[in-house]
Amino acid sequence: MALDQQTEMAPEEIEELLGRHETAVLSLANADEPYAIPISYGYDADSNRFYFRLVSTPESEKRAFLTSSPRARIVIYEEVDPIYRSVVAKGTLERIDPDEMSVEHVVQYGDTKKPLFEIWGESKRDLDIQLYQLDVESVGGRRIDLEEHGDDSVEE
Repeated sequence: MALDQQTEMAPEEIEELLGRHETAVLSLANADEPYAIPISYGYDADSNRFYFRLVSTPESEKRAFLTSSPRARIVIYEEVDPIYRSVVAKGTLERIDPDEMSVEHVVQYGDTKKPLFEIWGESKRDLDIQLYQLDVESVGGRRIDLEEHGDDSVEE
């Protein structure tokens, strides 16, 4: 029988997990309609900011959810038996206009991996790549440790 022990992650643990990974789930909402997608990200601990290159087509559902600076959550998780960790960050997703790119943006997007989950049937000329950032307003992390406690089965 396993006994779960759930604990809050310290800020240093959260930062380390965010820096170690490059993929997450980005969740957006529009009224009562949810939307979640796997994405690749870059994270800058100094500015507490995530960076994304999001690819869409003109008629895509993703594009519809990205039309105005939406509230967003990003979920990063890992399983390294017997420990499970997850981090949830909340903030507002903002599109970065290419004309307003700063040196910091260029460095951050250069470190961000290409979208790993984007597979398209459409022609590449129909794809639109836009740059976004998520300024973190709140972040929390949890760690669950599974400890094995012998066989507690009942004999008949």
